[in-house]
Amino acid sequence: MRTDGSRSRKLSQHYVDLWLRANPGGTVTTRDLAADPIPHIDMTSFSANLVAPEDRTPEQQAARALTDELVGEVLAADVIVLGSGLYNFGPPSTVKAWFDHLVVPGVTLGPDGGTLGDKQLVLTLANGGGYGPGSPKEGWDHRTPWLAHAFEQLGLTDVEVYTAELTLSRESPAMIPLDLGDAEDASFAAAIAAMEERFAGVTV
Repeated sequence: MRTDGSRSRKLSQHYVDLWLRANPGGTVTTRDLAADPIPHIDMTSFSANLVAPEDRTPEQQAARALTDELVGEVLAADVIVLGSGLYNFGPPSTVKAWFDHLVVPGVTLGPDGGTLGDKQLVLTLANGGGYGPGSPKEGWDHRTPWLAHAFEQLGLTDVEVYTAELTLSRESPAMIPLDLGDAEDASFAAAIAAMEERFAGVTV
């Protein structure tokens, strides 16, 4: 949802920059779910996956064309970098809508399970509050495990997670008095450092 000042965007971009440095011949496809949200799945788009192409209505054909575009981007990728905030303890609905279009029997779901097992998922996440071990709301982040489980059904189990917390410490009226700005900065810096360590020693 946020564009200017988004921590998850900054983390995503930093990871992509590091990846490109390590893979100078690589290409990047960007899809901005905030600027160009995906329509939520409905009966038309759902049923389009269950009927033969020649039997689809014009509306189903249009819905399936979007699904094929989104799935094609994922199938073409070696690494999927997904940046996301945390909204009411879960993923933004834009992320959920995008993922729902990726679940396609016969394409991303085969007779023996998911077909994305050769890919890596990198989650670059931002939390307005604190949800880590020992925090009052430990365990309230349902987005991160949901994403891991959702992609696991598609066969993707290679997941890296980088999270910046307390990103609303200087904006939320409830958090400003807690003077958590330094902790926010430290959390963001730690996520960046973890990425840097991930690519340390990678030569091209």
